[in-house]
Amino acid sequence: MDLKIEARNLDMRKGWQEKIEEERDKLIRHYANLVLHLRVAIEATPGYKEGGYEVRLVASVPNDTVVVKRWGGNVRPLLVETFDVLGLQLKEIVRKKQNHKSPKVPGSVPGLKVSGTIRRLFPNESYGFILTPDQQEVFFHETSLKDVAMHDLDEGDEVLFLMEEGDKGPQAAWVKAAAA
Repeated sequence: MDLKIEARNLDMRKGWQEKIEEERDKLIRHYANLVLHLRVAIEATPGYKEGGYEVRLVASVPNDTVVVKRWGGNVRPLLVETFDVLGLQLKEIVRKKQNHKSPKVPGSVPGLKVSGTIRRLFPNESYGFILTPDQQEVFFHETSLKDVAMHDLDEGDEVLFLMEEGDKGPQAAWVKAAAA
């Protein structure tokens, strides 16, 4: 895998470089020969309201390019989160390539109204993930929220949602807070 690391408006720290190489090695172990080129850019962004840094990954894979961006105040956690999201996207690419669908279990049937727990939220980017009872992560966008706003949700909150098959796997057609 060809790796290029850029630092903009800041000096690259040795610890960041080592973390990037460690995360790259994980990608190679899990997705050998899938990622042809990986560009990592760390930029100081003092003008952004989200924090002082932007981490951007651009991964070239056969017939596609995957881009992941994250903003925040500390580079190391941003690197971990950004590489985790890239890993999820690569996993989805592999799944589609193999045309392998997960076995149908009650919690993961598209078109079924199910309950779940908010697993991760990215309010600045208007999306999040719900964890189903069978431990499947389901994507949702802020536009799918009914009777609740993104800023009113917290990780761990119980929600009801309607699952459907999206372009990149299961997603929520609509999401609302579970009755207390």
